[in-house]
Amino acid sequence: MKLPVKIHRARLGGEEFRVIRPGAILPNAVLLDHNHWLDMYVDEAAATAIGGFWLLAARSPRSLIHLPLRASTWPFDESRAGFGAKLDLVLVHHSLQFAPSRWKEVRRKLDAGRPETASLPEAALPAPELVHRHHRENHDLFHQHLHAETLFMTGSAKVFRATAEHFLDVARHGPEAPSRYSERFHSGDGVLGDAREITVEYATSWA
Repeated sequence: MKLPVKIHRARLGGEEFRVIRPGAILPNAVLLDHNHWLDMYVDEAAATAIGGFWLLAARSPRSLIHLPLRASTWPFDESRAGFGAKLDLVLVHHSLQFAPSRWKEVRRKLDAGRPETASLPEAALPAPELVHRHHRENHDLFHQHLHAETLFMTGSAKVFRATAEHFLDVARHGPEAPSRYSERFHSGDGVLGDAREITVEYATSWA
């Protein structure tokens, strides 16, 4: 998979932050906050790209992966989207220990960015067996924080690789599904720590 990206940098005092964004906007992808859960609606291209960024987060522990989704269009059937607030998304490797409270300042100081192309494996690595995920010493869990209208998904390389398949599966099967097609980051899957469930649904029509 070839993924067009733009590499931005921001300097705060003596620290420099590296932020990776899509090389072009993802118009047909929206993330909605419904308080107790999260919904993401995508088309085929957006699902493929977001799956790619999930894999990129696994191998880029020193970078913040920023997907600006708040300006995206709505799925045509807004009644199903409900009244959730739109959110941006940032993927963070836990080893970076980035404080979401710093995000507004980092975002404000980003430079114009440099276009590049990231080369990624064609598919996510196989997910670990559920029995290992539920082990009490399992540290490969997602944690979420909400700040500045942005959802932060913080996790290990292993959990990013394992769950990228949710998006790639929607991209493969959503366009041909006879009815609604979705994947879910489910609380019973052993990948969510301090994190809400996320449903990723293929949307056939967009405004």
